[in-house]
Amino acid sequence: MSVKASHILVKKKSLADQLLERINNGESFSKLAKEFSECPSKKRGGSLGEFSRGQMVKPFEKATFALKVGEVTPEPVKTQFGYHIIKRTG
Repeated sequence: MSVKASHILVKKKSLADQLLERINNGESFSKLAKEFSECPSKKRGGSLGEFSRGQMVKPFEKATFALKVGEVTPEPVKTQFGYHIIKRTG
């Protein structure tokens, strides 16, 4: 089984919390990803494309596979890279 997802990666939890609030208030996920994400995927609006289990770090994978298509993580997900806001897109 594989999923498609986009994410926004930032270093500070406070910024991740602010961005999540903006997304929950209707702002564009991809627009915010392009503006704030520290991952090269920001050029694609945060899109990571399709991936299977075992391809991403565990906390990221667990959070992504728990989402339904179209859902965004309710809290930022912490990994060794920083804080991720994840949206399952497929």
